[in-house]
Formats: sequence, C-alpha cells, structure tokens
Amino acid sequence: MPEGDTVLQTATRLHAALAGQVLTRSDLRVPRFATADLSGRTVLDVTARGKHLLTRVEGGLTLHSHLRMDGAWRVYAPDERWRGGPGHQIRAILANAEHTAVGYRLPVLELLRTSEEDRAVGHLGPDLLGPDWDPGLALDRLLAAPERPLGEALLDQRNLAGIGNVYKCELCFLARVTPWLPVGALPDGALLRLVTLAERLLHANRDRPTRTTTIPSELRTPPGPPATAPTPSTPAPARPRARPPARVQERLYVYGRARRPCLRCGTPIRLTDQDDRPTYWCPGCQSGPTP
Repeated sequence: MPEGDTVLQTATRLHAALAGQVLTRSDLRVPRFATADLSGRTVLDVTARGKHLLTRVEGGLTLHSHLRMDGAWRVYAPDERWRGGPGHQIRAILANAEHTAVGYRLPVLELLRTSEEDRAVGHLGPDLLGPDWDPGLALDRLLAAPERPLGEALLDQRNLAGIGNVYKCELCFLARVTPWLPVGALPDGALLRLVTLAERLLHANRDRPTRTTTIPSELRTPPGPPATAPTPSTPAPARPRARPPARVQERLYVYGRARRPCLRCGTPIRLTDQDDRPTYWCPGCQSGPTP
C-alpha cells in the first residue's frame, strides 16, 4: 500500500530514470490531457510531496500524480516486457532513450504549471520525509481538533503528510491506544512522542523493499503510557499473556494480522473499519474506545 516511504522510493526511481533526459515519448491516457505532448522536453526532477508525485519538465510544467490505494509507476529498459498490469490500466507513459516509465491505475493524473503546484499540494501539512518537516506545526494541527479520533487525524494529510493506513494502525499500537481515542485524550507529551516516532519509522523505511515497524532499535522513544490509568473504580487490565514464540521476525505488529496473536501480549488482533478503512488493533495492549 503506497505511503510516504514507498512514494519517496517511487520518486527516487523515476528521478534516476528520467531526470536530465529528453523525453522521446509522452502519452497521458486521461481524457483531459490526452492531447498533451511532452516529447522533446527535458525532465528536470521528480520529487515526492507527502503521498503525491511531482514530475517537473522544462517549460514550466509539472505532471502531478497520486497513487492512492493501488496505483504504481514502473520503470523499464527499452526491450523489457511491461509487467505492471494489463494495457487498459496504463494511464501514463514517459520515455527517453534509456528508460520507459509507465504509470498504472493512477487515480490522479494532471498536467499543471509548476508555478501552480500549490493547487495540488498546497493543502498538505508538514512532510514527514521532506525538508519542510516541522513536528511543532504537525502537533498544532493535530491538536486543533482535540475531539477527533486519533486514527482519522493521523490520516488527514492536512495535519502531517505521509501517513497511510498501515502506519496509522502501527503507530496507534505503539502508542498503546486505540485509533478511536480522541486526540485530546492522549496523556501529556504522548502526541509529540507519537509524531516523533512517525518521522523515525518513515525514515527507517524509506530505502527498504518491505516496510518494517518491529525493529527495537528504531523504537527507542516509545510514545508513552496508555491514555487511561487504572483507578479504584477502573480495574487494572488482565496480566498480558506471554509473547508467543515466533519462527521468523514479524515485520508489522498489527496490520494484516487479524485473529493472529499479538506479538506483545498474545491477545488475538481485531479488525474493523474506521472511516471505510480496515483498522487493526490489539484489545489487550491498546486502551481507549472501540466500535
């Protein structure tokens, strides 16, 4: 699933294949831009902004694309067979003498003036993997709606750019709170630790072929205690079960692990939807409201 780290990897591959080269073929297979031709123009750079891709070409133009759930860009050598999907799923082709970049299932594809890129990405919050990353600004935006469920707030790219559904589930697990807990109910300092951990995890995965959130050395600053502590009227949670033995290192704590034992306490991981997105959590480790 494309998130900030994988989108950055895509931008890096596209930049290596296209930047500094003259386009010999340009084919945008969306009705609005079907007649646009970028052939003969040099690609200046390809950059990621949150989960958006910006391919800038000479003449002051930018090709803006977004992968959403299952879009992809693939890069091929001149004689290599294209393997990204059937031909009817191709939305864009950009080629030079050495490489061909093919965009499959792109739900967003538009050509705009580089000077007007803010129309596409100006609404985004600070980019977790970008030079504009500002944890204080991200914190302020998250806290602007303290009643909002944490999971929804983390996915809102206006707050901070780059987190998708996988990281939402993993970060809530690491914070030991459910995705339905209101942002304002987190203990003091926990939200800042969570934002700091998000930036650390995305950076750790920016060059990995497979996303991993379970490496202890990358979790040195835990996001803090549960949002609610036991009181005389609130019994303490049951003692966690021993962590089940694992034959291989699991890459994710909860995402994609419905009904399997929690890596921390052994409780079966649960799955439901939050805002129409599959959401995984551990009822033994994570405190807060649930559906």
